[in-house]
Amino acid sequence: MLPKISLAAVGLTVGGILTITGFVAYALDYATLNLAGFFYGIPLVLGGLALKAAELKPIPFSQPTPEKIVALRNQLATPTQNQIRKDVTRYRYGQEAHLDESLERLGLSPTDEERPVLTSLLEQDWEGKYVLTLTFTSPFISLETWQEKQEKIAKFFGPDLEVTVAEPEEKVVTVNLISQLALP
Repeated sequence: MLPKISLAAVGLTVGGILTITGFVAYALDYATLNLAGFFYGIPLVLGGLALKAAELKPIPFSQPTPEKIVALRNQLATPTQNQIRKDVTRYRYGQEAHLDESLERLGLSPTDEERPVLTSLLEQDWEGKYVLTLTFTSPFISLETWQEKQEKIAKFFGPDLEVTVAEPEEKVVTVNLISQLALP
């Protein structure tokens, strides 16, 4: 649950309450409460603003994951699939975009402006295999470039993964990370 909470929002809320309490205490001549409000409230507001400026929101699922798929994930998902899912579905701070370093290492992000943007996730069952589908808006990187990097993507994201790339609509690319682990 904690990854679903914005630290920026917490800092701004708590800091705002403490700061307002400090101003009210100042007006009512409560010195101790006034100092606590100012000394703790204002730094928390400033910290919350700094975090808000560097905040990267979680990526949503394109549709809810059914219990059957969750059970399949628990049995067959690779550690890399789990890590990707957890990383992109929580608030991040100090990054330009989700998976920005991975895309850069794969040669799919020549510049910040041309970098594909991860827009949604989907978990599905593909012939008894767990699949994590990453959907990117990719106006500057062609499907052919993605397909050329398909083998490199499979190697980069680790063993026991097969990767397929498709373009369901113009300038939208889906990358399917297919677990090759078998049911016990």
